[in-house]
Amino acid sequence: MSRAGGRTRAGADVQHGALAPVLRGLVAVALVVTAVVHLQLAPGYQQVPHDGIGQGTLFQVQAVASLAAALYVLVRGTRSAFLVAAVTALAALAAVVTTSYVPLPAIGPLPSMYEPVWYPAKTLSAVAEAMAAVLAVVGRAAHRR
Repeated sequence: MSRAGGRTRAGADVQHGALAPVLRGLVAVALVVTAVVHLQLAPGYQQVPHDGIGQGTLFQVQAVASLAAALYVLVRGTRSAFLVAAVTALAALAAVVTTSYVPLPAIGPLPSMYEPVWYPAKTLSAVAEAMAAVLAVVGRAAHRR
């Protein structure tokens, strides 16, 4: 057994082995929560502007991305899977926070988005996204190289 940073290599492997499945599961659950919330809310946001994309469609795209990232981190559990999960969650969190505080104008086919009200489903989604992002970053950092 070699020593690296005050821990034995075997000890680091055991710690990673116990931590990784828990982190993978928690990240996946948080991503599924945000996907379900977005799928439930999508129909109410599907006002399509002329020759544009409705916000409901964006919600559906986000839900599919979250489900794909959840599946990827659950099945593979690699550093890159944790990175994909973190990026997916952070992008969704950035979108909800930005559109809550900044009135975004329509850009090309994308609709203008601004909703300064926080309601339970929106809050649940934001919390799940933040948790997924933090846990995915921890999972990536804890993963052996």
